[in-house]
Amino acid sequence: MAKLSKELQRYFFEEERPPDVTLDDILELAGERTFGFLLVILSLPSALPVPAPGYSTPFGFVIFLLAVQLIAGSTRPWLPERVNRFAIPLPKAQAFIKAGIPWLQRIEVLSRPRLTPLCTSRLGRITLGSMIALMACSMMLPIPLTNTLPAMGIFITGFGLLDDDGAISLAGLVVCLLGLTLTTSVLVFGVTVVKESIVLLKQGLGSLFR
Repeated sequence: MAKLSKELQRYFFEEERPPDVTLDDILELAGERTFGFLLVILSLPSALPVPAPGYSTPFGFVIFLLAVQLIAGSTRPWLPERVNRFAIPLPKAQAFIKAGIPWLQRIEVLSRPRLTPLCTSRLGRITLGSMIALMACSMMLPIPLTNTLPAMGIFITGFGLLDDDGAISLAGLVVCLLGLTLTTSVLVFGVTVVKESIVLLKQGLGSLFR
């Protein structure tokens, strides 16, 4: 089976494509590797060190649906028809793919089937799905610093699923844990700031009416 980077290069740059790309198109390209393929593609825009405004929330929602199905033991994903018809302008998709192919090629050099139970066993897929679901929730948050690192964790974990490479998926889980720590820290900091602001506001209002 061709490497993912080569398939994406062929599909997006060497063949004639319509002006928009839908998830239905991606599913057709994915073949039997659907879960891992979709996780890699959907997390890619947010995982890249380039702005991807407007994509983290909808793609995070779709990734969450995929993660729930992994946890439930599904072998092939199901997505609502409206989601399957979600379209991305071809130039925008090509920009993401062009930026992501070098990263894919670096991982492909290392990727091979190993520690396969993490990717294929029921317990392994529940573990991966649970962490991916948490990272997808983080991606959906419209808060700075809560998108990129979680998306990188999903990207690496999903790539491991592509080749049943448990070692790469394990590395992805480590990145997911870092993302979870960062997101938790940001949320705790935000809540603390809000609480302190409310206290200061109450004090300020109280002093006005004394």
